[in-house]
Order: sequence, then structure tokens, then C-alpha cells
Amino acid sequence: MGQLVAIVGRPNVGKSTLFNRLTQSRTAIVDETAGTTRDRQYGKVDWSGKEFSIVDTGGWVVNSEDIFEGEINKQVALAIEQADEILFVVDAMNGVTDLDDHVAEILRKSKKPVLLVANKVDSNDWLYNVPEFYSLGLGDPYPVSAVSGFGTGDLLDEVVKNLPEKDEDEAAALENIPKFAIVGRPNAGKSSLVNAFIGEERHIVTDIAGTTRDSIYTRYNKYGFDFYLVDTAGIRKKTKVNEDIEYYSVIRSIRAIEAADVCILMIDGTRGIEGQDSNIFSLVQKNKKGLVVCVNKWDLVEDKSQDAIRCYEEAIRERFAPFTDFPVIFTSALTKQRIFKVLETAVEVYKSRQRIVPTSQLNNVMLEAIAAYPPPANKGKYVKIKYVTMLKGSYIPTFIFFCNLPQWVKEPYRRYLENKIRENWDFHGTPINIYMREK
Repeated sequence: MGQLVAIVGRPNVGKSTLFNRLTQSRTAIVDETAGTTRDRQYGKVDWSGKEFSIVDTGGWVVNSEDIFEGEINKQVALAIEQADEILFVVDAMNGVTDLDDHVAEILRKSKKPVLLVANKVDSNDWLYNVPEFYSLGLGDPYPVSAVSGFGTGDLLDEVVKNLPEKDEDEAAALENIPKFAIVGRPNAGKSSLVNAFIGEERHIVTDIAGTTRDSIYTRYNKYGFDFYLVDTAGIRKKTKVNEDIEYYSVIRSIRAIEAADVCILMIDGTRGIEGQDSNIFSLVQKNKKGLVVCVNKWDLVEDKSQDAIRCYEEAIRERFAPFTDFPVIFTSALTKQRIFKVLETAVEVYKSRQRIVPTSQLNNVMLEAIAAYPPPANKGKYVKIKYVTMLKGSYIPTFIFFCNLPQWVKEPYRRYLENKIRENWDFHGTPINIYMREK
């Protein structure tokens, strides 16, 4: 189960720039106007052998005149509830503001590990401003420049040091049984599906608190199935009305997705694919999890013809491309139509993730496919792929191609190799890693 670090702070202190620096990406939209971070910022950080997730909670500040106090409160409350550790970003150029004091007060009461990050120390002159942040009562401020990267290494060292340790025994106990998460935007029918699976026969259910305090694994073992349904504890509580439900559901989805092997993505059949479905799909992709897409409320759709089903399926695959090799099932949690098909398919996807292709078989098929369509030459140099093998014991199916010039094999050709693998062996619903190595 991943650890989650949240970035909070008032607008324009450089939260998105810091997020981009730490995740080494350019995904956040950085702009001078406050409140431009609309995209749900979520990324992975790997630092000195420890991996954790980071989320920029500034993604939903409503652009209004009232200096955003209500929005900041929401953002901070969410971070306190969901994150293992909080980075509170302040602006070294501007010094302490009333809003910083306000946020600091909430964080001091929270009992969560908080690191105070004094950003915009873009030259040594600004270092002299940093000591005034001691007044916030949150310990030593860490001077950084998100723009140049100054100080971010020390900051990451400290982040990693403060993360809670995983409970190895608990993790091992959960290891050998498939873990499925049902994800999707609000009102797509997740709870109805869980209830349809579990029904009233609660005696076959054992709730195990997960490896972090807010995931619950519900053991499901009847009708020949045995797996854990991953639920996040937050789902069991009624969310407060004033919370940003959409954002909240994405943060919770992060938790559930990270804890699962296969994600069942619920789409509301009456509403079609919406932006948030794509957001959650990309979370599943980033975490390299298996995927089953479940179009729910099919009983309410008027046109149920084969043509309608085909069109709907094509639209989903088109929207989620380039990863299109996943099952799509049309269900109704209400009438329990095809809900066991969902479970069977999730089990198949889980098995696909563990499929091992014998090396001899792999080489026979793949070397022939490579000979039929070799990698394009680059500046007169030819890439020769000599041998392919599959990594044993990897988290997802991983193929290693040995060749003379690995750096010249570009994305389109990797996709060709992946398609050939998928044509010949069943990796339906699971992502695949392809690596080029020098022979």
C-alpha cells in the first residue's frame, strides 16, 4: 500500500511548481493567476529506494474575491484526513501572511507530521527571510526553490524519514489473495455493486483493517471466489455536505487503487464517459493495475441492441487509448445482471498479470515478428534485437528485449512489440512493461 504525501498552502506560493519538481513532471498547469490548478494533481516519487504518492491539493481553489479561506480550509481538512504526511508551502519572498497563520493553526492541532517548506528561495538573499516562519510553530522551515531545485533533495530526505513504516506481517498475509478495488466517480453505483456482491450474508465477510489506517479489505469467499474487496474507510462515513465530492472521490480512489491488484472501473451507462472517468482511468494506468471496465445501470438504457453495445465499447476504448486491451462488461447492480461476470473477469485479469510465457516460445514468435518488421534505422544505424525474455516474479508482466542499440527503439516500435505479445498471449486487462537492454 502506497504512502500519501499532500501539498497544502495558500494560492500562489508555488505548490504546483514544487509538485512538478518532486515528481519530475510538467503535468501541473503553472500560471500566475491564483486557482489555475484545475487538474487533479497526483504523481509518484521515488527517493532513495522508497516510493510514495504525492498529491497537490491546491487543485480546486475557486477563483473568488474572498481570499479563498473556505477553500483552503477544505483543502487542509482533506489533506489531514487522507495523507500520511503534509508539506505546508509558504512564500519566502512574501513572508508570513494571516492565511499562513490560519493554516498553521489547523495543522498544529492535526497531530499529522507536517514539514514547513519555505519556497521561492531563488537566491541567497531570500534565505534571510526564512527564520520568520519559525513563528508558525511548525518546527524548522526547509528553504527550497521549486524553480531551480535548490533544497529539494534535503526536503525529500526528510519526507522519506517521516513516512510511517509498513506492517510487513500484515502485507504478507494479504499478499497471496487477489485484491480488487471498485472505483469510479460518485453515483456510478459502486456501493450498489459492493452490496450486490456481499448481500445480507455478512457472516462470510471478515473485515481486516488494511496496511494503512484507511483501507479496509473485505474478504469475499463464496461461489468459488476468494479475494479481498478493497474499500477505503472514508467511503463508510457520510461525507460532509460542503466537501468537494469530486475531488474527495479522486483522493479516495488513489488510496483504493494503490492497495489493489485489479481495479473495476464503474461507468454510469446513462451518462456516458465523463472527464472524471478518464482521471480515474489514468490513476489506474499510473499505478500499473489490472483493469475491468464495468458499464453500470444498463437496465436504464433504452437502446440495448448489439450495435449500441459495440458503439459504446468503441467509444470507451477510443477515450482510453492507447491502452485498449481490457474487458468491458455491461451490468446492472440493481437487477444483479452480469455482476458475477464482473468478478470472473477480474479473476481472469488477475491471472493474466501472473502469466509467464516460456522463453523458447517467446523467442520463436517475437523474433519472427521482429524479422517481419524490424525497428526503423536511425541515421544509417540498424537496431538488431537478438533475444527476448520475461522477467520472473515482477509485479506486472515485464519483457526484456536484448539489442545492440536500446536507446534507438522508440515508442511506436515498443507499441508494435506490445501488440504482438497481446496477439499471441492473453494479457487482457493488464498493463505490460517492455524494456530494451544492451546485449
